[in-house]
Amino acid sequence: MPSGDYVKGYKSYLQLEKSLSENSVEAYLHDSNMFLLFLDQQYAGIRFEAIELHHFISFLESINEVEMAASSQARIVSGLKSFFNYLVLEQVISQNPTTFLETPKIQRKLPDVLSLEEINLLFSHIDHSTFDGQRNRAILETMYSCGLRVSELIAVKISDLYLDVGFIRVIGKGNKERLIPIGDEAAKYILIYKETIRQQGKIIKGQEDILFLNKQGKGLSRVMIYLIIKKIALAAGIAKNIYPHTLRHSFATHLVENGADLRAVQEMLGHESITTTEIYTHLDRNFLQQTLQKFHPRF
Repeated sequence: MPSGDYVKGYKSYLQLEKSLSENSVEAYLHDSNMFLLFLDQQYAGIRFEAIELHHFISFLESINEVEMAASSQARIVSGLKSFFNYLVLEQVISQNPTTFLETPKIQRKLPDVLSLEEINLLFSHIDHSTFDGQRNRAILETMYSCGLRVSELIAVKISDLYLDVGFIRVIGKGNKERLIPIGDEAAKYILIYKETIRQQGKIIKGQEDILFLNKQGKGLSRVMIYLIIKKIALAAGIAKNIYPHTLRHSFATHLVENGADLRAVQEMLGHESITTTEIYTHLDRNFLQQTLQKFHPRF
């Protein structure tokens, strides 16, 4: 199967037309190549126009045998649908054979969140006497105040800050830009870090506009943010399994629990679909009951 040129074209399509992140592009290409390898091994010489639904079912059965998680299988199905949709757009095939391919049902796992007391406990165990501590306080305040993804946080630039009007600019998934309100506490600690601590440290060429830097004057990595939060959580004695995304989940949960409009939360989180945001309405059943009691005319 002469698939190499089509895969290269598909990569350009994902990057240029779909504006997907590098990680998403790599995942889509990996899944497509895995299916094409399966075809070469099981149906040598088959052409794209001869591929039918049963070929995909056989492929999914093969990966199911190695006990791949349903969530991973669902991602693969999504990638294959995208790849063959691209082939239709390029007129390589006339119909998409994945049209009736069902996505494996996955149980939505509710994320761990921190209570407001645990958030305050986390912040209280940051050592403000050090360069790293002042920076880390600004990092955690920003993540919790704005509900940022780690990738968004480490990419924040000084030129993205509009603290005088209470907003920061963020480039999210799919290279989509959004403006997010930022709280006074987060803005305060950003200014302390930016105007004092950051200026005293080393800044290498090309990193002048990156807000959060390490001791070498470079932007922070995702792993570094993970280690920072893990270390502070350990010092605070918080037993929950905390990740950087925990602060994002806590941000959204606390907003919803306090009556925030779900559409507004969706916008701030940068969710493309409201159904993704709706997970936060399931985190507190008492909150749902209280909402019903307050707003339903016959409750």
